[in-house]
Amino acid sequence: MVFSSLLFLFIYLPAVLGVYYLIPRKWRNVWLFAVNLVFYGWGEPIYILLMFSAITVNYLFALAIGKYRNKAKLLLILDIAFNLSLLLFFKYYDFIAENLFALGILFIRPLGVTLPLGISFYLFQIMAYVIDVYRGDFEAQKNYIKVGNAIALFPQLIAGPIVRYRDIKEQLDYRENNADQFASGIRRFVIGLGKKVLLANSIGVLWDIYGAMPVSELSVLGSWLGIAAFTFQIYFDFSGYSDMAIGLGKMLGFEFLKNFNYPYISKSITEFWRRWHMSLSTWFRDYVYIPLGGNRKGLGRQVVNILIVWSLTGVWHGASWNFVLWGVYYAALLVIEKVFLLKILERIPGVFSHIYTMLFVVIGWVLFAIEDVSVCLSYISVMFGFSGSGPVSGEALYYLRSYGPMLVIMILASTPVLKHIHQKIPRRLAGIAVPVLIVVFMVLSTAYLVDSSYNPFLYFRF
Repeated sequence: MVFSSLLFLFIYLPAVLGVYYLIPRKWRNVWLFAVNLVFYGWGEPIYILLMFSAITVNYLFALAIGKYRNKAKLLLILDIAFNLSLLLFFKYYDFIAENLFALGILFIRPLGVTLPLGISFYLFQIMAYVIDVYRGDFEAQKNYIKVGNAIALFPQLIAGPIVRYRDIKEQLDYRENNADQFASGIRRFVIGLGKKVLLANSIGVLWDIYGAMPVSELSVLGSWLGIAAFTFQIYFDFSGYSDMAIGLGKMLGFEFLKNFNYPYISKSITEFWRRWHMSLSTWFRDYVYIPLGGNRKGLGRQVVNILIVWSLTGVWHGASWNFVLWGVYYAALLVIEKVFLLKILERIPGVFSHIYTMLFVVIGWVLFAIEDVSVCLSYISVMFGFSGSGPVSGEALYYLRSYGPMLVIMILASTPVLKHIHQKIPRRLAGIAVPVLIVVFMVLSTAYLVDSSYNPFLYFRF
């Protein structure tokens, strides 16, 4: 089940909220746990057992770590091994087997394993919970339902943001439910829905065209148009999902942390990764980078730590060589900035540092979007005029005219400009205009969904 579906919007969500607010508070966590399982198992019921098993095993490990402190380190190692083995098998087994098979190593063969939805997200949340118990940040939660809800809350279950137990610990015990918070949740949810349905899906059509086009037929202009479309599609798709998750959380009384902060206004790659998918960046910082030593053991060790973290970040996104290359690509850029480039970027006019950042971000999206590495590199060569059908084509000019206005809208929507305009509107006028715009967005999004086929969020595959 996806948020951007008529089934979710007009049947599942009203039923969940209706029962949630009708039953006594003491039963709300039980109701949430039940509907979380229904939401997750709607398309793949068999994988409810996998998630249920993961929650149960980690719940028991956390209790054991809290009780047997003299064996806590061994228990933590066993717990992490269990979680990583699940991730390794379901996400990477076939990738490893296929590559070994290509090398003539035949002792394991691909099994055609289906990737369970959201497994990368909920296993990271589970590991964060157990690690924090090991560190003594809080005691292990004895209430199984509360642990289950912390891991499997349906608003953020499939594609994040990665919500850590520590961030919602008190909210699992008591949640403030009031009309203002609920209304704020509706606004945030509808804005996210509009981002996904009206913006990401619409511009995604252009990327579908250019992503499927043979590289030899691409012009320079066409290649830039295509990857610009993907650049905006993935931002509005993923940030839209995060907004919808945060909005749903508010409707249920939860406050989730922000996951995006206008990343396309960044003036360095370092800043970009402080603004993009913030919950993933902070997870790797807190549970990999800092435990490895962070920047505390000299520049050489810091460089190694960055390479490790970003190689893992690339692999986390998918079992494909293009994701490995994408992770190493960003590791190299971040190392260069740490060593000397950041100081230069801080001194030059902001417009140049922004152009530099977006140039490398866009190239990064080519590595991310195209799984075949050879095709990916060929696409980049076309962008810079080294191959393809020439600088401009009639087809590219046609798509530029057709999608140009939409691209301008997306440029504006990916910056704080609209937010600043909203803040300058008199409160009385905003009190009328905002609800009207929310209704308009909802009506337009619903009309789009009535006439469209199934269109999942891009990050569902991670």
